[in-house]
Amino acid sequence: MKISLLRTDASSQDFRDLVAGLDLYLSERYGHEQTFFTQYNQLDDIKHVVVAYINGEAVGGGAFKKYEGNVAEIKRMFARPAARGKGVATKVLAELEDWATEVGFKSCVLETLKMNDDAIGLYLKNGYETIPNYGQYQHTESSVCMGKKITTESSERC
Repeated sequence: MKISLLRTDASSQDFRDLVAGLDLYLSERYGHEQTFFTQYNQLDDIKHVVVAYINGEAVGGGAFKKYEGNVAEIKRMFARPAARGKGVATKVLAELEDWATEVGFKSCVLETLKMNDDAIGLYLKNGYETIPNYGQYQHTESSVCMGKKITTESSERC
């Protein structure tokens, strides 16, 4: 099974379809808890998107946008249920980090729900650490924020 990756932007219909699947999944899994986060997950200012394909089918994706300074925020990570456990999310995340590095970011931050054990496990496995909740998530008890330095002084990946 070969996973291919495409760099695109939020206008990608495949990405928009994945995001619709993500929103449905989150709504079904977390119900009213998810409503608060919808306002922070708009696609308008997302210019860096990675879509993963298996046999020509979009099976996962994610994005990043500038958070502040040289910090990128990872957004809208999702793998379709049939593609989970196949390395899709790990490949997407690595590609997002590589791209963020290429355009000058030094670190990444992200937010997920404390009860989303799968996502937390993915990020921990890929070198993210829990950080204090940032920005709009500072006073959100159901959130866990994570961060990772993606470059060193010698521009090598951590």
